[in-house]
Amino acid sequence: MDLDRVSTDALASFAVFADHLNFTRAAEELHISQPALHVKVRKLAETLGRPLYTRHGRRLALTPAGEAAARFARDLDARVASFLADLHGTARAPTLAAGEGAYLYLLGGVVRPGVRLINGDRPRTLAAVRTGRADVGVAVLDVLPADLTATVLATYPQVLVMPADHPLAASPALSLADLAGAALIVPPPTGPHRVALERALRAADVPWSVAVEAEGWPLMLHFVALGVGLAVVNGCVAPSPGLVAREIIDLPAVAYHALHQPSRADDPLVTDLLSAIRAGLRSP
Repeated sequence: MDLDRVSTDALASFAVFADHLNFTRAAEELHISQPALHVKVRKLAETLGRPLYTRHGRRLALTPAGEAAARFARDLDARVASFLADLHGTARAPTLAAGEGAYLYLLGGVVRPGVRLINGDRPRTLAAVRTGRADVGVAVLDVLPADLTATVLATYPQVLVMPADHPLAASPALSLADLAGAALIVPPPTGPHRVALERALRAADVPWSVAVEAEGWPLMLHFVALGVGLAVVNGCVAPSPGLVAREIIDLPAVAYHALHQPSRADDPLVTDLLSAIRAGLRSP
């Protein structure tokens, strides 16, 4: 491989493609045509001698080489930005990636001017950290990624949210058996919270029904307030006025993790952002 043939322009374009995993949106952001972007990505893959992405039906995913290329491109861009910031006496803003629920109920203290924010689900948060688009990510993890450093920020019980006058609200804590026959407001079937909840209810032999499927804690709470059904949410979610939350003692606690690349453990952009996150954590 001739390293002199590695184009910094192609690397920068590939980093944008890696953010979207969609040629149309990436080309629009770069203000070039889709064929031109295809050529840049193909030539970069040929130069590196590795495929950079795979196609699964209509879905694209980065290969390990693609993640490494995107990470290198982001690192190169960060080095240039750091050089220019030092030259002009300014500081580069850290970037945080997290999901809607984490921003709304956990990370309010760190959302401020001077911190760049990326909003995405768990896979997008992990991808943002792996490719260097984000300095730190925050997510609920079932399995810790082998290639990233993950530390627990906070742990919360899972709770049932219901109207304050609901019969179950009289109990200080609940078990899964108390949910027998309940109509539950749940995320779509493929979501990790839905999958884990269904598995637990099935193991406990608890019959239940779907009241409505809803994306995100705020919409789920809205439906609870309207009397559509009950909802199981993470304990960091503050109930809306007129609603109460009760811990479900036989559901596992949920841990939010902070994620960063191991090689950046001493990077001030990472360490300062982690300190700010810990200092600003919201209580449930």
